[in-house]
Amino acid sequence: MARHASPPATAGRGAIRCRPPTGKRLVDDVVIGDWSPPWNAKPEKRVPDAPELRASDPRGFGQVGCIYTAQGFEYDWAGVILGPDFVRRNGRWVARCEHSRDPAVKKADELPFAALIRNTYKVLLTRGMCGVGVFRPTRRPRSSWRR
Repeated sequence: MARHASPPATAGRGAIRCRPPTGKRLVDDVVIGDWSPPWNAKPEKRVPDAPELRASDPRGFGQVGCIYTAQGFEYDWAGVILGPDFVRRNGRWVARCEHSRDPAVKKADELPFAALIRNTYKVLLTRGMCGVGVFRPTRRPRSSWRR
């Protein structure tokens, strides 16, 4: 695989609004400052020039992927966007179902939901073999979740 200047980015489904592709291109669903890449293509909604295996095809490195496209792959470096579905409150990590946009996970009851969200972020945070960059879009001070 070719070397890339930036690591593949992934995110929990709570971090990204997932809109369907418009015609022949992916929608730029991720907006963080002036950076706005698209969310990965869904297998059932093929888009020209959007690879089926985002994690292993260089054309997919411009997309933000989810657990379903990152699972089973390792990168030298990885980037993870934490969403409002898994937050730090009173010194603990809290899973918040109302902020998830993953239809399969949202169907779970409260306890299984928390386990599924923890597993999602565990998978995403362990893809980088050399390191992982974590971004958390929030207005809360970093001290509220840094440990």
